[in-house]
Amino acid sequence: MKSLPEHVKSLDPPSAPHPAARPAVHPSPRPVPAGARRWLVLAVASAAQFLAVLDVSAINIAFPVIGEDFSAASAAGLSWVLNAYTIVLAALLIPAGRLADVVGRRRSFLLGLSVFGLASVGCGVAPGLGWLVAARVVQGIGAAVLVPTSLSLALPAFPAAERATAVGVWTAISAVAASAGPVLGGLLAASDWRWVFLINVPVVLAALVAGVRLLPRPAPAGRQSWDPPGTALVFVAVGALTTAVVEAGDWGRTSPATLGVLAAGIVATGLGVRHVRRVPEPVVDPALFRTRGFTAAALGLFGYFLAYSAMLLAASVLCSDVWSWSVRRSGLALAPWPCTVLVVSSLAGRIVRALGERGAATLGAVCFTAAPLWWLTSVNAADPGYAGTLLPGLVLAGVGTALCQSVMFAAAGRLPEHRISLGSGVLMVSRQGATALGVAVLVALGGGAHRLGLGALRAGWVFAAATAGLALVACLTLPRREARA
Repeated sequence: MKSLPEHVKSLDPPSAPHPAARPAVHPSPRPVPAGARRWLVLAVASAAQFLAVLDVSAINIAFPVIGEDFSAASAAGLSWVLNAYTIVLAALLIPAGRLADVVGRRRSFLLGLSVFGLASVGCGVAPGLGWLVAARVVQGIGAAVLVPTSLSLALPAFPAAERATAVGVWTAISAVAASAGPVLGGLLAASDWRWVFLINVPVVLAALVAGVRLLPRPAPAGRQSWDPPGTALVFVAVGALTTAVVEAGDWGRTSPATLGVLAAGIVATGLGVRHVRRVPEPVVDPALFRTRGFTAAALGLFGYFLAYSAMLLAASVLCSDVWSWSVRRSGLALAPWPCTVLVVSSLAGRIVRALGERGAATLGAVCFTAAPLWWLTSVNAADPGYAGTLLPGLVLAGVGTALCQSVMFAAAGRLPEHRISLGSGVLMVSRQGATALGVAVLVALGGGAHRLGLGALRAGWVFAAATAGLALVACLTLPRREARA
């Protein structure tokens, strides 16, 4: 870890006792929970992450059934059931991460979990489309608080040597949620789409009870200014850019609405960068990006999730549309991806110790880049040949997911403890923005058609290989080993 900056060291007055005789002036990290306790903390944090990701992937498959219940609504209006959650979640990740660092991660986590649970009930009992969209907005707010604090609560509970394993487990749970969402959403929606939301409630209640008993109580990092102008600029920048990406298909990619929102996001981004470089305590501290390996992790995650979202959607479309498999069969066909993530994630810590962070992440990025290239050369429409075509790519993607994400998300653990939630929020914005953009690019490659053909999927695999290659370049710049405290 880096030593304290000189201006922090100088806080000791000249008459202070010898440093060895008095505590340091910065907040001391909590002791690492002993034995199984830290794994229980990770389980609570991972449960929240599971819910936040599940409520994206499961709703996609239930969307047509929701449309049948609200048949009088327009397609554009129905799209906000999906887009409201995505946009609000992305726009609030950084401000929510900063808030958690100021007021306390435990308090923010429990608050976000409560809001998410109440909003899930609101979605499940929604009497009309307007109510459902409003509840999805509130659900996105709760998820924005949950996601960065779930990682920032888990990381400090583990020593440096175990963090790759911990983040590997956290990553595996996220991958399972993304891949199991279509299957679970399809099964629940077959009964009633409202169960897709109401199923969250018992999980939220169990996580709340466990969180109150298990989560550590780290003290906030002292008085910090909130930076309202910077917070507003971040909200507008991320929110506008995400809105332009997810709505371009409905509004038209060159429509005045799309171009206007995109321009607003670009201008807000420029003003935000200028702002954070001029104020003493900005909402996003530029020092984050001077932390060794953090910038590489943020850029690597952006490239990785561009490829990830395009690959996951393309694999789903290949099974359901090109090969005409049922939703249930398609979901089961994709199961080797999260299953591989689970297996490799359990070994991530050993792999990182053997190869170093750079070596493990690079190996993962190579495997991940190879997956779409394999599909590009082996998949055809006439002969599914699952075992020799789709399956090897799913296994390669699973290995890449486990190793890349476990190393890159663990980069938040290098930050000062009072910046871990904010750093986690920045990394999550890379994930959310890239996920939305990757899906939008794949749909655009299909010419906006309702059903994507094999030609569009092949173009998507080229795009995925190229963006996974960008993640590979970022992995090559990561430090070889994590600095020891």
